[in-house]
Amino acid sequence: MPVEFLGIAATNDGSETTSRSGASFDKDYTLRLARAHEDHGWDRVLFAYGSGSPIPAAAAGYLAAKVDSLEILLAHRPNVSYPTYAARTFATLDQISDGRLTVHFITGGSDHEQRREGDTLTKDERYGRTREYIEIVKKVWTRHEAFDHEGEHFRFQDFVSDVFPVQLPHPGVSFGGSSPAAYAAGGAEADVFCLWGEPLAQTAQQIEEVERAARAAGRVDVPRIQVAFRPIIAPTEELAWEKAHRTVGAIRERRAGGQSLTRRHSADAPENTGSQRLIAIAERGERFDRALWTPTAAATGGAGNSNALVGTPETVAQALLDYYDLGVDILSARGYDLLDDAIDFGRYVIPLVREEVAKRDRERAERGPQTLQRTLDGLAVAG
Repeated sequence: MPVEFLGIAATNDGSETTSRSGASFDKDYTLRLARAHEDHGWDRVLFAYGSGSPIPAAAAGYLAAKVDSLEILLAHRPNVSYPTYAARTFATLDQISDGRLTVHFITGGSDHEQRREGDTLTKDERYGRTREYIEIVKKVWTRHEAFDHEGEHFRFQDFVSDVFPVQLPHPGVSFGGSSPAAYAAGGAEADVFCLWGEPLAQTAQQIEEVERAARAAGRVDVPRIQVAFRPIIAPTEELAWEKAHRTVGAIRERRAGGQSLTRRHSADAPENTGSQRLIAIAERGERFDRALWTPTAAATGGAGNSNALVGTPETVAQALLDYYDLGVDILSARGYDLLDDAIDFGRYVIPLVREEVAKRDRERAERGPQTLQRTLDGLAVAG
């Protein structure tokens, strides 16, 4: 099973540990960071969404025209545009990028953040809207004859698009969440289901929930699984742990100084299930499994992708392979020094993981014919 790596398409150099040095949309930095990913073995980068932030679709279009092979994961909230408009936006971006687009649909885990852009639905209502939204977008991408729609959240008549994606049948659909409503919606509609990094046992349980939801929706396939981490690597274990503690110290210092780490997330009382899960895990302990470290999540109040993997490149690579063994084939990683950490991770960790995955795939392929022959031999003896 091939493995893929997702990085971040940040539009400035700010992170939880440092304030940005320039504008919110720094074109030069955006392109420099993307090329660092492209040049160091990453498969795609995520353009995140936040109220007040640069529009990710526009930034993605800029980047798609500038890089050659790097794929794009575009975050989109269904409350910000009508699905017929959004579907054409995505199709146009897929054309610009020559088929390198995947769309990540965000339901929204914070009522306060959603209301900043006029969204007053409850969380459960938002999940229902997202599922209907994705269904419409897929129809717009694939139907060449006009159609009507009469749903709970959207109604229109006689619509047909004149722009279609490069990818057939359509670009990939990505979805995330950790609540039963998220599993149900993503299990039904997503090609990729995204999880935040949790201990192996909890991740395995979530994968089972997603697969159960997919089967309940009548699917014969299941979504691919993506898991996200904040790697902290150094040449030795001692240096890696020193770096980890410096990182948490910088986060805590910024929060103590009254600086907001992100407007998308409440660090004190998060509403979304995923952040609540991260906080609960951090309260149980700091270290889990081979390299998972929770103080980064605790320091940010479980803000998004915030659990770290700490160690040498070899240790972090082996930790990622533990998740690969669970069935995770998309590994998302983002450091705290966005540019330098992307280069280091691509240079020192990605090759180790890819080499071991290729080795396991070869061994699996070799065992396949041998297992079949043993089965045939057994049948012959029995006969």
